[in-house]
Amino acid sequence: MKLAVPTEVDKEETRVAASPDSVKKLTGLGFEVVIQAGAGTKSRITDADFETAGAKIVKTAASVYKDADVVLKVRRPASVELKYLKKHTLVFATMDPHGHEDEIAAIAKTGASAFAMELMPRITRAQSMDVLSSQANLAGYQAVIDASSEFGRAIPMMMTAAGTVPAARVFVMGAGVAGLQAIATARRLGAIVTATDVRPASKEQVESLGAKFVAVEDEEFKQAETSGGYAKQMSQAYQHKQAELVAAHISKQDIVITTALIPGRPAPKLISKAMIASMKSGSVLVDLAVERGGNVEGSKPGKVVDIGNVRIVGHLNVSGRIAASASALYARNLLAFLATMVDTEKSVIDVNWEDELVSATLLTRDGAIVHPSFKGSKEGAVNK
Repeated sequence: MKLAVPTEVDKEETRVAASPDSVKKLTGLGFEVVIQAGAGTKSRITDADFETAGAKIVKTAASVYKDADVVLKVRRPASVELKYLKKHTLVFATMDPHGHEDEIAAIAKTGASAFAMELMPRITRAQSMDVLSSQANLAGYQAVIDASSEFGRAIPMMMTAAGTVPAARVFVMGAGVAGLQAIATARRLGAIVTATDVRPASKEQVESLGAKFVAVEDEEFKQAETSGGYAKQMSQAYQHKQAELVAAHISKQDIVITTALIPGRPAPKLISKAMIASMKSGSVLVDLAVERGGNVEGSKPGKVVDIGNVRIVGHLNVSGRIAASASALYARNLLAFLATMVDTEKSVIDVNWEDELVSATLLTRDGAIVHPSFKGSKEGAVNK
């Protein structure tokens, strides 16, 4: 069984889909692990580190993909990589299928079986495979670090002979995995933290971390969570009431971190330019949803911009800003999922296509888009 780990094509991607630790375990499952030279450089993993762990290093993409039964990637294969994929190869990556159906159709045409790791169901059995959680945890932490580096003031209260420096006020919008980690990190740094979310269950989680919960808690709020634990789209009336509450609160904050995303939809706009104008001079906004259109009006993907005297941070691939940690966790997620598809006694790949984890994440198979959320108009084109 040959397993390939190519160097990521996207120049902005700093992560790699394997670590020395995962390579040792993959070889233990019976895989011949082949890694493209330099794949781990941006994650502080050298080719020598991978070789010591048991991997073979090859120079070119053609060599790493050749005869591969399994391909592990961070991002979905780019168009220049599709020529290397063979029929029935298992490809694992964050596929980002929403809004990119043409790219998914192109992958399907290769005959490869492509798995979207971000579609992993959030159930107990799959916790160790949950890419969204592992990467969002790091993004929430990094958001606070990025905010503090732009803030220009101390975060904790400091009592000195020259006087007292007040603690920074941090407001986190969205209390999912990233938001909760941002709350915890800001609290560790000594900030006064408040947070909001439309999901009722988040109130207890926020308060358990020592932050104050801020939200309009009406009847709609009590029903604002899907069975999968995600936020529902709220009515215009609720959004208006919540916006009024937030606008009053935000004017008193030093740092605001927004994390609100709804799967398959553009990021909801939470902060208007009028709200930004009400903020104190020197305040900082960090928009973790900038890749999906942003929660903050005026945020720019990949840019740090100033609107008046307020700074808006819109870094892309935030978890990749701490690539060594992000790659290590991502590699463990991939390993945990792939291990469920290996017959260790025979050292062969044995995919149970009826497994709920497989059916939830499988995008393409046998030349077709097979995921129920994406097959349809593109499938006809694929099968021609």
